[in-house]
Amino acid sequence: MMSLLQPNLVLGATIFDLTPQTLREHDISGLILDVDETLVPFKQKETSLELQQWIAEIRKTTPIWLVSNNISYTRIGNIAESIDLPFIFAAQKPSRRKLRQAAAAMNLSVEQVAMVGDRLFTDVLAGNRLGMFTILVEPMIDPLIAVRSHPIRDFEIWLSKLLGVSLSENQNNVTKSNNS
Repeated sequence: MMSLLQPNLVLGATIFDLTPQTLREHDISGLILDVDETLVPFKQKETSLELQQWIAEIRKTTPIWLVSNNISYTRIGNIAESIDLPFIFAAQKPSRRKLRQAAAAMNLSVEQVAMVGDRLFTDVLAGNRLGMFTILVEPMIDPLIAVRSHPIRDFEIWLSKLLGVSLSENQNNVTKSNNS
């Protein structure tokens, strides 16, 4: 179980610190992104200018799909439309089915795709179960909320560390071999 919760890369920052160079370094050809608290704060209905610019930069070289557990077609659809990305809602991660569907839509094998999210027991677990490269990011938080509690995420991190998962910032836990 521990290896299924271990992200390949712990960014230690929000998704905005994920760069095209990092993707190249890890031979990542496609991205599947979680939505809630990975791209936008929970309940936020609009994307920020910073997110729009980040998406525009990444999509120059890398296809992107949104895959969310959120059951609101309208909310996830509106976010996806605002950044012009295809999406899947109600994905039921850690189920692998929707991740496999998104990778196939990009015409990429799952090994070429990274699953990026803020949660260990949904995003990282789903990606690892499928053999994807997994990237854990810090949650996107509404700046107007002074103190934001993450009881579920905090419990996941506590339990994962208890199980021996290492979540040090900028940690690279790549087990892929380099084909030089």
